[in-house]
Amino acid sequence: MNYRHIYHAGNFADVMKHALMLPLLRGMQRKDKPFLVLDTHAGIGRYDVRSEQAEKTGEWRDGIGRILETPPPALAEYVALMGSLGLYPGSPAIAAALLRQQDRLVACELHPEDAATLRRNLRGTPGVAVHERDGYEAMGAFLPPPEKRALVLIDPPFERTDEFEVLSKSLVAAWQKFPSGVFVVWYPIKHRGPVRNFFESLKLSPVRDVIALELLRRPDTDPGRLNGCGLLVINPPYGFEAEALPVLQACEKVFGEPGSSSVIERVINE
Repeated sequence: MNYRHIYHAGNFADVMKHALMLPLLRGMQRKDKPFLVLDTHAGIGRYDVRSEQAEKTGEWRDGIGRILETPPPALAEYVALMGSLGLYPGSPAIAAALLRQQDRLVACELHPEDAATLRRNLRGTPGVAVHERDGYEAMGAFLPPPEKRALVLIDPPFERTDEFEVLSKSLVAAWQKFPSGVFVVWYPIKHRGPVRNFFESLKLSPVRDVIALELLRRPDTDPGRLNGCGLLVINPPYGFEAEALPVLQACEKVFGEPGSSSVIERVINE
């Protein structure tokens, strides 16, 4: 409840996550059939990175600020979309902008003030509903959707010490309700232990067809720093990995320090 994304909006992890949303949504839209986008931890949708709160950390300057004027080719589409939306768009604003007429977005945010701001920011957008509710609980409430297709975006704040454990249990429960859904989880990488345990918990579950896309700015040896981040994808859309690789590599080229790396690996087979 205390987490406010405005302090971190536009940092390198945001750029990676949001740039990879484009090939994810394209993959879902290769079929004409409608689908639901369920954003479980949606934030406020749009962020003024020059606001007092954002400037307290200035993380955006080392993130989106690096590519605004001359983005690498693999990130040019993302930067152009961002420019067309105004302010800095979060995942619900990006999803809302790319929805087809037959698709829907349900955006959930638990923080009361942020939920109210999100509702204002997305007001009047066709096919969009905003709910002030817990994101993990929302997966149980909205899945399976009437469309029988869904892209579920899960981006917790990772403020609680047991976030990976709660995330794993909630993710497995949601998958069991809707095993054909595409589940996308953002996670931080400070050091390898928590991520390794998260992967192992999923390997012990019935979940199948899982990949992980990771960007390390630097070796993950200092647990006091955000050294990198990852996206775990269950049931990745056809063609997603091929489209995602140049995006991931471009992020490493822009944000990487000595010892950086980017990788797409299979965590669990189909």
